[in-house]
Order: sequence, then C-alpha cells, then structure tokens
Amino acid sequence: MKVNQHYGQITAVQGVPAKATGKKEAVAPDASFARLLAEKLPGTQLKFSAHAQQRMQSRQITLAAADLEKLSQALLAADKKGARNSLLVYGDKAFIASVKNNTIITAINGDELKDHVFTNIDSAVLIK
Repeated sequence: MKVNQHYGQITAVQGVPAKATGKKEAVAPDASFARLLAEKLPGTQLKFSAHAQQRMQSRQITLAAADLEKLSQALLAADKKGARNSLLVYGDKAFIASVKNNTIITAINGDELKDHVFTNIDSAVLIK
C-alpha cells in the first residue's frame, strides 16, 4: 500500500462565505479584538429603550462615556447573579434595566427618587 506523504500549506479561501464552506471565517490580521467581540456578542452593548430616552430627555439626565461604562458593568454584575430586571442606583439617578436584553427601560433623577416605589424588579445595584 502506497500513502502519499505530501503535506501542503492550508490557506483560507478568500471571497467564499463561511456558511457556504462550513468552515470558520477568516479574520483580517489588522482586525481589533474589541471590534470582533462587539460584532460576535451584539447583546453586550448597553441600549436605551425609546421610553428611557424620552424620560432622560424630559428629566434632563445626561450621561458621559464613563457613566455608560459604569452602567454596563453594573448590568454585567447583575447578570452574573442571575437578575432579570434590576434597579441601578447611580449617584442621584436611578435606572430600571432589563438585564437579559442589556437595555435601560426607564430613568429617574434625584427629585423624583423621593418617596418613589419601584416594582417588578428582582435586584438592585448601587454604583459608586
């Protein structure tokens, strides 16, 4: 029995979609890890519902990039604990969030926090 011992170099086929070949897609060498992660895990980006956007505008609540990062980290912590709907308290603001959907549902500022009852939540996260 004769066996061919020739091994060639395996290269990715350019221009062929990954689904058509059944193989993993080739990644360009200059692609950043953060961009690839964001593309593959679209649920990781913090979203705001239309209702939350309206509430933030009417209550004049603004958030900087650092604030958004803290809210995202708080949602991640709530998710690790198995939370579904969480109250996020951040300074003089509060947000109700759907943990599963990574979405802020509504926003409340300091003036409206007094004597306010929060319902339909299963967790609370205090953000420093």
